[in-house]
Amino acid sequence: MRKTLTLLLVLCLLLAAAAGCSAKQNPSSSASEGQAQDTGSQAKPVTIKVGASPIPHAEILNVIKPMLEKEGIKLEIIEFTDYNQPNLQLADKQLDANYFQHIPYLEKFSKDHNLDLTYIAKVHIEPMGVYSIKVKNLNDLKEGDSVAIPNDPTNGGRALLLLQKTGLLKLKDGVGINATVNDISENPKKLKIQELEAATLPRVLQDVDAAVINTNYALEAKLVPAKDALAIESADSPYVNILAVRKGDENRPELKKLAEALNSPEVKKFIEDKYQGAVVPAF
Repeated sequence: MRKTLTLLLVLCLLLAAAAGCSAKQNPSSSASEGQAQDTGSQAKPVTIKVGASPIPHAEILNVIKPMLEKEGIKLEIIEFTDYNQPNLQLADKQLDANYFQHIPYLEKFSKDHNLDLTYIAKVHIEPMGVYSIKVKNLNDLKEGDSVAIPNDPTNGGRALLLLQKTGLLKLKDGVGINATVNDISENPKKLKIQELEAATLPRVLQDVDAAVINTNYALEAKLVPAKDALAIESADSPYVNILAVRKGDENRPELKKLAEALNSPEVKKFIEDKYQGAVVPAF
């Protein structure tokens, strides 16, 4: 009987010891699992590729790079010198967004190429200007002189509207931004309107008598719109440059953060300080 009790007592002690060891081990095991979960739950940096014209768009995007890094977003800026590839590559998912164009251009290009693109932020306005190295006043243009304008539909119409505003020509009533050279109803000086690729316009200034140039290309050519333009659009121009994305991506968290950063006080101050009126914040 005593042997039996002794054996039972020994068994109880062994079971108690085993339970104690298990209790000590479990917290450690749970902590390790918790740490693993915490490590695994840390958000990995997200890379977004944004297409942009070198000036001013890429310069503005570089301002917000550090801001986005703090949000766990790596911004990769892909520079383009034409107005076609950024939208085509965005539609093909080679880019996550682009920032180089105004709303009328996006709408026209998307319609013509059957692209599902939209925009999620309005950022700035670039007033288009008329430049010349041959005359100091547009009134000095002579009969038969040549004036170059962009050959894409929206910027071409926009350039013609600016030339109309200067009094050099008159357009048919109601044509608006869709105006083409065929819509010129009055051309007193019989100016020769040449339609050329927008990016080439600063380079042809020596070959024409005047040219209507987008501000981004004017800045790249070291022209100062506020000083060098013989005529310039007013600051209330409707051609707001926007951050474009694919339809369906409007609520992607990293793209919403990008849009917020582009509309930040830091960007507004940079635009005002850097471009001195050649580029105007639109927010």
